[in-house]
Amino acid sequence: MSANAVIRLSFPSESLAEIVLKALTPEVRKFPSMRSRASLEKENTYLTLRIEAKDTVALRAAVNSYLRWTNSIVTVLETLKDLS
Repeated sequence: MSANAVIRLSFPSESLAEIVLKALTPEVRKFPSMRSRASLEKENTYLTLRIEAKDTVALRAAVNSYLRWTNSIVTVLETLKDLS
């Protein structure tokens, strides 16, 4: 692999970080592309996302996917919180 990225995401609570970790774990285990792979680690309120890809195009696609999924998870949780 020739391109990689490390993204550290901060969450307002440890429980929110845990929820996002659990939601993204299936995507990390079996990413739909053979051109990239990812790993996730949680430390307190932080998630560290590491992505390795064969090229920058695959890296950009993987980063965009993970960030979109994370944003969607947080948005849904915020919406559900507002409803209660």
